[in-house]
Amino acid sequence: MSIPSVAENMGQPSLKRVMGPWLLMLFIVGDILGTGIYALTGQVAKQVGGVVWLPFVVAFAVALMTAFSYLELVTKYPRAAGAALYTHKAFGIHFVTFIVAFAVMSSGITSASTASRAFAANLSNAFDLNLAGGIGITLAGLAFMALVAAVNFRGVGESVKFNVVLTCVELSGLLIIIVIGALAISAGEGDVSRAFEFKAAEDGGTFWPVMAGTTLAFFAMVGFEDSVNMAEECKDPVRHFPKVLLAGLVITGLIYVAVSVSAITLVPAQQLGEGETPLLQVVEAGAPNFPLWIFGIITMFAVANSALINMLMASRLLYGMSNEHVLPAVLGKVHLKRRTPYVAIGVTTLLAFGLITFVGEVPALGGTTALLLLCVFAVVNIAVLVLRRDPVAHEHFRTPVFLPVLGALSCAFLAGPWTGRDPVQYKVAGVLLGIGVALWVVTVLLNRASGKTPVNAPASGSD
Repeated sequence: MSIPSVAENMGQPSLKRVMGPWLLMLFIVGDILGTGIYALTGQVAKQVGGVVWLPFVVAFAVALMTAFSYLELVTKYPRAAGAALYTHKAFGIHFVTFIVAFAVMSSGITSASTASRAFAANLSNAFDLNLAGGIGITLAGLAFMALVAAVNFRGVGESVKFNVVLTCVELSGLLIIIVIGALAISAGEGDVSRAFEFKAAEDGGTFWPVMAGTTLAFFAMVGFEDSVNMAEECKDPVRHFPKVLLAGLVITGLIYVAVSVSAITLVPAQQLGEGETPLLQVVEAGAPNFPLWIFGIITMFAVANSALINMLMASRLLYGMSNEHVLPAVLGKVHLKRRTPYVAIGVTTLLAFGLITFVGEVPALGGTTALLLLCVFAVVNIAVLVLRRDPVAHEHFRTPVFLPVLGALSCAFLAGPWTGRDPVQYKVAGVLLGIGVALWVVTVLLNRASGKTPVNAPASGSD
């Protein structure tokens, strides 16, 4: 059945429903693929040795459990705002809702900002522009982020179609790695046995190195949660989301394992962990005659795709939460002609400009992104259980109870310092959440001045 959006119920322009199942599939696959696998394969190998594929499998399992929780919630409440909306409905504590919303938004903008700097660096290397002096990379990153904002403003139809092109490009890069690895293995080159070699910890164990690798690999598996923020722009979210989201996760998981095995077969773990272009090393080792500049451009487009999708998510999140009166109403304004949340797009772009200009530590930002999302995922897994007491009138997906329980425990475990996570990630997360608290105070004051109060979770069955 067709379910009206919040905006439609309030009599203002609604977001345009343009995404069918195939566009949604490419959106999900394109969001999960990208910066993570292109940049983190070597860092994971540094943690675990030859079994570089194993942390990706563990991260996939944790992500899959959480995805089942998202499926129940997005088909039950098919609106923009995602985790923040579910937290608001489950607990009704406006401060907690705001912090969750801010954490998700920060993870998207941080990820997109990191991708934009990576785009600028790859642009410099691919075309020998000599932008590595610092200011050049920053200016190129800012220009790229402005382009992303323009595509975002023009409309989700154009944005998602652009995403189709970028997804095909980044997928081709990973397929190149897989084919190079397969040809090398069939020719007896490389060393497949390395894929089963563990790097033991100081105490001789292998569990903690795998967990440390998983905290990095998890960054490559996130992205599926962005799609729930596009619910109001999907043609039939209740029917399409379950099959499409699960299929997208399985496809990306298989690609990650194949890429990891190909990489470690051709390049030893220690060498793979050196530098910031691990997959380029694989191309050099397995296909020395392949034009490396072509693969550099593919990598550039892959990180561009990550930036576009994360900025789409962040702006829709602000839009959705504004319609719930948790954020100022101005963030919910929709452009009459383009039917896009133009104020939210402007605000998220300005925040990204700030990160690109003043923060440049890619590993810390990437790890902080995963840390924030692991905490959010733990909350979502708990929320799906709490919201079982809030039935709705339409049919929706229902996940087995044990999955959100295991999902919450797994996410909380991976977010802890015992996994070997770099302490700087907690510091960056603390600063971001501190900014969130300050913004919460500003929001409360604005609401009081305008006479508005946040919307409480709808009564049972109201949806």
